[in-house]
Amino acid sequence: MRVLLIGANGYIGRFVADRLLADPAVQLTALGRGDDADVRFDLATGSPGALTRFLDAVHPGVVINCAGATRGGARELTRHNTVAVATVCEALRRSGCGARLVQIGCGSEYGPSQPGSSTAEDAVPRPGGPYGVSKLAATELVLGSGLDAVVLRVFSPAGPGTPAGSPLGRLAEAMRRAMQSGDGELKLGGLGVQRDFVDVRDVARAVHAASLSAAQGVINIGSGRAVRLRDAAAVLARVAGYGGALHELDAPPGPLRSPIGHPRVDSEHAGPVAYPYPDGCGSWQQADVRTARDRLGWRPRINLEESLADIWMEAACRI
Repeated sequence: MRVLLIGANGYIGRFVADRLLADPAVQLTALGRGDDADVRFDLATGSPGALTRFLDAVHPGVVINCAGATRGGARELTRHNTVAVATVCEALRRSGCGARLVQIGCGSEYGPSQPGSSTAEDAVPRPGGPYGVSKLAATELVLGSGLDAVVLRVFSPAGPGTPAGSPLGRLAEAMRRAMQSGDGELKLGGLGVQRDFVDVRDVARAVHAASLSAAQGVINIGSGRAVRLRDAAAVLARVAGYGGALHELDAPPGPLRSPIGHPRVDSEHAGPVAYPYPDGCGSWQQADVRTARDRLGWRPRINLEESLADIWMEAACRI
């Protein structure tokens, strides 16, 4: 099976590439903006016609799109998350390769949900921010394309390679700095938020399964269990061997929130204060993952403690 992987150098894409390369039945071609891609192509600026010519030459059986942006303004997010997917869909429609499309979506497409509930694929999406809006628009393009396609809505990926600007990455970095400087207390904000964390290696397994299946439409990929960020911080402290006190600070009003990926420095406190998850999903998110089990034969295997231990291993290397 020849697979074209778009975004192989991204957080999820790297693990998808590793998973596919471990399958002897897969012939993998990576397309992206970086110099180490097999083929250099920028979806945000490249034309559908140029991509069509490449598809006709390579003739993949499956196209997996892991490319996209998680940070930036509405214009940048739209260009990388929506326009880019429109280019992929149009190129596939024009091409004679007949490839199946596996598109990586996200839980932010749903927006806020009722605390205690599990969000299923038939929930009405109400994204609360530009990132979720741009990803939802991409999903709608895929679903309306008439292609053989599936969208995997990945909730909160975690594990090795977690970006330093992500909420768990910021927690690990704050703990690293506290341990390095000998601080006996760590001040953190916004720990009441609850999210459904799923290990990125389990996500890669789901992508592999989706590429081999005939499933179409939207499929949630998550652990099926919401975890309070406060509890994740406590687990991280345990695996890191941090014996100091964790002090939770109240999140400030909306206008004082820092942009995604940038911890806010609070003048009233000694250190940086991270207010996580400005993702437009409110205080709670938990995936209903029964469709992934029934249609892909997929279940998460890696628990959050293992994911956090791997995040810490990378942070500890910087001590």
